[in-house]
Amino acid sequence: MTTMNAELQRLADHQARKAHWLRWGPYLSERQWGTVREDYSETGDAWSYFPHDHARFRAYRWGEDGIAGISDNHQRLCFALAFWNEGDPFLKERLFGLTGPQGNHGEDVKDYYFYLDNSPSHAYMRYLYKYPQQAFPYQSLVEQNGRRGYHDPEFELMDTGIFQGNAYFDLFVTYAKASPEDLLIRIEVVNRGSTPAPLHLLPTLWFRNIWSWDEGRIRPQLRQMPSDDAFALIEAEDRRAEPDPFFPSLGKRWLYAQTDNGYRNLLFTENETNYAAVYHHANPTPYVKDAFHRYVIEQEHAVINPDRVGSKAAAYYQLLVQPGKCQIIQLRLTDRPDIRDPFGAEFEQVFLARQQETDAFYQTFVPKGCSGDRQQIQRQAFAGLLWTKQYYHFVIEDWLRGDPAHPRPYRQKARNIEWQHLFNDDILSMPDKWEFPWYAAWDLAFHVLPLAMVDPGFAKRQMDRLTREWYMHPNGQMPAYEWHFSDVNPPVHTWGTWRVYQIEQEFYGHRDTDYLERVFQKLLLNFTWWVNRKDNDGNNVFQGGFLGLDNIGIFDRSSELPTGGYLEQSDGTSWMGMYCLNMLTIALELAKSNPAYEDIASKFFEHFLYIADAMNHMGDSVNLWDEGDQFFYDVLHTPQNERHHLKVRSMVGLIPIFAVAVLEPEIFVQFPGFKRRFDWFMSNRPKLRQCIHTLVQTSQHGSGDKTLLSIVNPDKLRLILQKMLDESEFFSPYGIRSLSRYHAEHPYTFYVGSQQHRVDYTPAESDNGMFGGNSNWRGPVWFPMNHLIIESLRQFHRYLGEDYKVECPTGSGQWMHLDQVADEISRRLIRIFERDPQTDRRPFHGEYALFQTDPHWRDLILFYEYFHGDRGCGLGANHQTGWTGLVAALIQQVGGSST
Repeated sequence: MTTMNAELQRLADHQARKAHWLRWGPYLSERQWGTVREDYSETGDAWSYFPHDHARFRAYRWGEDGIAGISDNHQRLCFALAFWNEGDPFLKERLFGLTGPQGNHGEDVKDYYFYLDNSPSHAYMRYLYKYPQQAFPYQSLVEQNGRRGYHDPEFELMDTGIFQGNAYFDLFVTYAKASPEDLLIRIEVVNRGSTPAPLHLLPTLWFRNIWSWDEGRIRPQLRQMPSDDAFALIEAEDRRAEPDPFFPSLGKRWLYAQTDNGYRNLLFTENETNYAAVYHHANPTPYVKDAFHRYVIEQEHAVINPDRVGSKAAAYYQLLVQPGKCQIIQLRLTDRPDIRDPFGAEFEQVFLARQQETDAFYQTFVPKGCSGDRQQIQRQAFAGLLWTKQYYHFVIEDWLRGDPAHPRPYRQKARNIEWQHLFNDDILSMPDKWEFPWYAAWDLAFHVLPLAMVDPGFAKRQMDRLTREWYMHPNGQMPAYEWHFSDVNPPVHTWGTWRVYQIEQEFYGHRDTDYLERVFQKLLLNFTWWVNRKDNDGNNVFQGGFLGLDNIGIFDRSSELPTGGYLEQSDGTSWMGMYCLNMLTIALELAKSNPAYEDIASKFFEHFLYIADAMNHMGDSVNLWDEGDQFFYDVLHTPQNERHHLKVRSMVGLIPIFAVAVLEPEIFVQFPGFKRRFDWFMSNRPKLRQCIHTLVQTSQHGSGDKTLLSIVNPDKLRLILQKMLDESEFFSPYGIRSLSRYHAEHPYTFYVGSQQHRVDYTPAESDNGMFGGNSNWRGPVWFPMNHLIIESLRQFHRYLGEDYKVECPTGSGQWMHLDQVADEISRRLIRIFERDPQTDRRPFHGEYALFQTDPHWRDLILFYEYFHGDRGCGLGANHQTGWTGLVAALIQQVGGSST
């Protein structure tokens, strides 16, 4: 159990509302442009309506973005960096990347930045951005990727050669809180090159624009205040005409900026759209959003407000950094207007104290025998998860209707029109704040596992939020993601809710049944939605949507099938079996204090049996289990009432093992009502009992009197694991592949008339345009599915014990019980990030020599969306800490074990 320390005390004080330690945090998005929220176009083409080239000119409606930035929890006031190397065509204020249509594998960020450290209270945060000293190759990146096809790799910033000779700056940004409202900021500029290099640095403070959309809003104001020669001072005042209980005023804050070391002056403008540049209309004010770019680069001095007031301000530093040297800029954002020596001895003491306290906090999570390398991987995983928090604001009704101060938008086909109740205004965990700067319901269920280790309060809030009435649809559906809130994701929210509850109990000794019950009550609505909407024939076999596996199948499962009819989905049905068992488990936990939940537990037990029966015995029709191949497949149900196995050997056939739970003997002693209904069902429904041979096995495999509930019985499990642990099929050196390598030599083809549909083993990026070409489940390793496999194997081991062993890898002659198999998969996943003792290389870095060998790159960890099925190199979004951050939990489980 974790012992109390300074960081935990801060979280406890925050939870008790004694101190608002989480008011300020890394809540800026890293890409607000190109999002659905900012799209007011007729066609719904968000990428084109608000491109990167417009972002420096146009005020955002729903949020703000920036580099290494922070804001308050309602994003009223923001702070981030801007800079210029005297070569770029415009000021660097935000990260650059390709849009979905531009990239040969979908959207793709092209800057290099790293989340180095972060404490859960954000009392200490550290970030690194690598800024080339030559002109950033914006056009080259667009053109080169435009020439490449689906079969080519992405053209990355490293491929341009811009980092040759180390001609770049390392920009380290560190925050340390002296109090909840007193943020100390240190910017370190290191010249890694061999010649002196100029850098214009503009730490920028601005108010999010909430006044241009509604008539009568009072614009907040930044203004320069008198100060002595050691620092410049900006006062920020959030002015309101009248109090708003739902959007309270921030009041006043002050930004202190050191005035030595290259300081020139304070710059002021407005966070207002430059209508002349974008729309060729006259500007209502000469002071607009892109003024700092024009002042620094174009030398247009009239664009800066001479009265030194505005809603956007920056302290302007002009540096010439010598090779190998570091220059430091210090600032302080605080609620204290009267600090006489803001950068004195206290400043350094706070930084040192917060770093030591953060070290002490994370030291409590270091497993016994864990190497320094693994500790570093785990620490950066936690940092990424905490840096990837984002203020997310979206009110669908207002977005559809338009704003009072602007013309009503016309849309040919309005997106998300059925979600007009949705009102989001929260700090949420993002999958990736550039590539996916919007919450995704099923991603969140994975994010919360490692988050619960370090901040269970925040993890619980994530699970709670999606079931609240301003998120969940009145019909019980959870919002998927902003591009299509009605899309269907796997129902893993219950699993995530339960695991957060367990993790908090394990690490902090707290059983928060209030949280568990509150979320469970809403999950009952969601379960009903699934049952009523996704079971076409009422036979407990489920269909509909891509279910989180995008392009894994022979057809696009989110679209109408070319054959007509529908798919009876092995994975969809298995997810529902898992859902039932998760709900059963929570109901039994809640029944410890409220006997009424025994009845609910019985209901989910019954529903699980019907689903398990449907998975294994569908009468005279084609079953999801193929006896010849000894594997689960999807079944195509045609309009002619024919059924055909689609024999793609993929993760779809492994998902049935997720539906597993073990009932300990004390359950039947503690809940006699549940036991009576359990016994009645087993006596009066013998068909179902016979269908699931493992349901009540109290003597085999050393199980004692435990009861196993599982779609897959021990015999089928052994058959599935033979394929899963075969290195020529699913078992990669880096985890479980999403598609069997068997299909490299045996591609699966299916004809609809003369049209061929085909699935090949493609272990890297997608080779087709399905889902924009930016997702591939046809061979790579994905952390969320691997994690569920690991947890399922540990559940089976609880029942089957150490006598039940399988060959791992298949054909090796090495036999392991299932807990050992889970450990072996975990080690292979961790190996993706570890420096190999023989080659001294990290697999996820691939063939990039600078990343592998340079001391200023080799220990910087990127948590990619997925990984090459054979080589382990990172693919897709490269800051997908959200679910790839699960590696932190895996390191916690296996510790220092390497064999």
